[in-house]
Amino acid sequence: MKKIFLVRHCSAVGQHKDSPLTKEGIRQARQLSTFFARQNIEFDKIISSPYLRAIESIKPYAEQINSRIEVNENLRERILSEEPIDDWLDVLEQSFIDLDFALPGGESGNDCIRRANSVLESLYSNNALSNIIIVSHGNLITLLLKYYDNTFGFDHWKRLRNPDVFVITLDNGLKKIECLWDL
Repeated sequence: MKKIFLVRHCSAVGQHKDSPLTKEGIRQARQLSTFFARQNIEFDKIISSPYLRAIESIKPYAEQINSRIEVNENLRERILSEEPIDDWLDVLEQSFIDLDFALPGGESGNDCIRRANSVLESLYSNNALSNIIIVSHGNLITLLLKYYDNTFGFDHWKRLRNPDVFVITLDNGLKKIECLWDL
């Protein structure tokens, strides 16, 4: 059995790749560390988006278990458009309805899924790994969950919390998704 824990980052100051966690986000990162310690699971690997808010979200736990955080560019936030858009919520909703929809310079849902899923597929095929933590962003995580369970979509994205934790369990070829964050 293999378990991949998908973690949405804690509250951050902004959306820029170098945006740090807020004071509340720092508190949430400590809660996240306590949460993972209580799982009583030995994690084989921690992988994060290169964005500062994702790395800072898991850093307290990685330090606690003396583990390194592997940064993977394929876990970065999805870009909807290279230009600012006023109706970005409508555009985001459309991108969940039509996974091939993309604005100029933006990434379609399917492009984002392929990029992120390449990370998961390499983990699934590595028999030396059983329990992995992946820290990323709400849009990417929701699209990955949608890939494995088509009922996930825009409404799920709107209900995501900072942080949030889902686990994908792979057991004999069957994938099961469960939300674990209840704080």
